[in-house]
Amino acid sequence: MKTLIVYYSLEGNTDYAAKRIKEKTGADLLKLIPKKAYADKGFKKFFWGGKSAVFKDKPDLEEYDIDLSSYERIVFGYPVWASTFTPPLRTFIEDNKDALAGKSLAVFACQGGSGAEKSFEKLAKCIGIEKFEITGIFIDPLAKKNDKTDSDIDEFASKISE
Repeated sequence: MKTLIVYYSLEGNTDYAAKRIKEKTGADLLKLIPKKAYADKGFKKFFWGGKSAVFKDKPDLEEYDIDLSSYERIVFGYPVWASTFTPPLRTFIEDNKDALAGKSLAVFACQGGSGAEKSFEKLAKCIGIEKFEITGIFIDPLAKKNDKTDSDIDEFASKISE
């Protein structure tokens, strides 16, 4: 099944997980890059990121060239912000909603605390589905790199490959 991983990463955790999944599955990657970068340190990081997520902002993204019709499975990846998914994913989904219809959909989230399960529900609702076929939650996979988290990512990747 031809697979595309669509993801946003602020601090590198989601980037690490996405690249590891690509390595294990052969999936293609599409990294979403907002035209205006989010703060990645201190109070501003939590305030602006959380506010943007809660208020369902849709930031402008750098141009990307992808033909979603050539993929059977789309995997979304993101850091959890305020128990929801990140705004760049909202922009991508709203820009490509029709092209996502009928695809096999999976999701993974990277978090330092909690909220991933709730974020999966919100993302599914945004897309217009009941739930994702495959889900994965990874605790700071780059910042707190360890064998357990790498194993969790590899297990998620094996489910994607089935």
